Amino acid sequence: MKKTDLPQKTCATCRRPFTWRKKWAKVWEDVRYCSKRCRGQRAATKAKSV
Repeated sequence: MKKTDLPQKTCATCRRPFTWRKKWAKVWEDVRYCSKRCRGQRAATKAKSV
C-alpha cells in the first residue's frame, strides 16, 4: 500500500490533516489528535475555559 492510499483525518486542535499510522491500527476510529502536543494543548484549553 502506498502512503497516498492511507486514510486521513483532521486534527481536532490544529486542523491539519494527518494519515493513518500502524500503531493506530486497532484504535483508528478513536484517534482525534495528530500528536501528543495537540492532545495536551486541547486539554489545557478546555481546563482554562472552565
